[in-house]
Amino acid sequence: MVALAAAAANLPFLSERVFGVVPLPGRSSGQEAGEARTKRFPLRLLELIVLYFLVGFVARLLESRIGSVYVQTWEFFAVTGCLFLVLAFPGFVLRYLRKRRN
Repeated sequence: MVALAAAAANLPFLSERVFGVVPLPGRSSGQEAGEARTKRFPLRLLELIVLYFLVGFVARLLESRIGSVYVQTWEFFAVTGCLFLVLAFPGFVLRYLRKRRN
C-alpha cells in the first residue's frame, strides 16, 4: 500500500499527462507542432488531491475484504494527507527544485 501511495504521489510531478494517461488538450501560442505542453502547478495539485482519495479508496476496499472497516476521524485524514505530501516530495524536487542544464 505504501508503494502504491508513493507512486501515486509522485505521478503528477513526473508526467505531463493528466493522471499519467490523458494528454493535455490544445497547444499554447508559440509552441511547435510536436512539442509537449506542460501542466501548471494548480492542475498538478488537483491531481495530487484526487490521487490521495483514490489511494484511500483502494486502502479502504482492501481493509473491507479482510474484515470490518474501522471508522476514521479527522486526525487520521490529517496524518495520511501529510504523509501523502511527504511521499510526493521527491517528484516535487525533480520537477521544480532541480537545476536544469541548458
